[in-house]
Amino acid sequence: MTTQQLQSRRVRVPESFSEMQDYFWEQGWTDGLPVVPPTEQAVRDMLSAMAVDPQHSLGVMQPRNSRATLEKLAINAVMAGCKPEHFPVVVAGVRAALREGFNLAGTAATTGGANQVMIVNGPVAQRVGIQADAGCLGPGFRANAAIGRALRLIVRNVAGLTPGDMDKATLSSPGRYSFCFAENEARSPWEPLHVERGYSPDSSTVTVAGILGVYRIMESTSGTGFGVLGTIVGNMKTVGIANYYQQGTGGQVILVLCPEHAAEVAASGLSKTDVKDYVFHNARMPVGQLKGIAHYGNRTWPNWIDESRDDVMVPIVRSSGDVVVLVAGGDGRHSCWMAGWGVTLVSTEKIEHALTA
Repeated sequence: MTTQQLQSRRVRVPESFSEMQDYFWEQGWTDGLPVVPPTEQAVRDMLSAMAVDPQHSLGVMQPRNSRATLEKLAINAVMAGCKPEHFPVVVAGVRAALREGFNLAGTAATTGGANQVMIVNGPVAQRVGIQADAGCLGPGFRANAAIGRALRLIVRNVAGLTPGDMDKATLSSPGRYSFCFAENEARSPWEPLHVERGYSPDSSTVTVAGILGVYRIMESTSGTGFGVLGTIVGNMKTVGIANYYQQGTGGQVILVLCPEHAAEVAASGLSKTDVKDYVFHNARMPVGQLKGIAHYGNRTWPNWIDESRDDVMVPIVRSSGDVVVLVAGGDGRHSCWMAGWGVTLVSTEKIEHALTA
């Protein structure tokens, strides 16, 4: 399909690498880091991974109202440093982000500086080298870095969400450069995330979440699953966490357990459902500590919360179903939880190598 005419305009750029990068920056096309020049051949090579018309559109991206064509996505994937085999993962991530419930423009425009994280499941992760083990949330892995960066460049260049313009982040986040990792399915005691969300074990998926922050927890003393969860929930119970005010608009949290913590939790007889229930019932703050501060003015509390009673306990999410649980990372007793932005829902798409027009 990539022999079809590409429609993007051609530009003549300086030959020197330094001047070329300056030109891209001056046009507003980069995130501040050098990019790979998106030559016509490089874009065609990227598109070769998808058996579909380059002008096939995944939908309209707000706020620019721009069509997210495969050609535009391929250009940004090249710039991000992706290999052609990464491209179907990028496409699935964009499809997930364009679902109405995800609210891509909202996560990318908010003053809260939310960023999009891509969580990959299934055989594709190992096949293309998406790290799920030690160091998976950080640098050092081309597939993680390039795929996550491709989504961010697409948000910038196709959707039109650039800092200081439509992107209104007060501080922003390092995750807005790139954030992509895989679930460590081989070391999880439970079914993987994509199976839990209705896909077959041999399918490959991308789950996209909009998050406000990553909170790391070290628990190296307690040897029980309840001890691990108690420490994690203790970290969740503090002022300034927007989730305590945004249950009505869909605020979610993601709990990423390292393999050792997951094994201890499972050894205590706890299933994934039990973990979600534990977080829902124990990650709660009294009304008296939440009133008049933080995000109180924009609260969307359920009707059952009696604001006249300071001792009423407010949950961090509206139900246990709004807690996402997965396993990632390597050895060492460090886990984390991710605070979801309050007006977005986690979204999952299957990775395909061909799309139906």
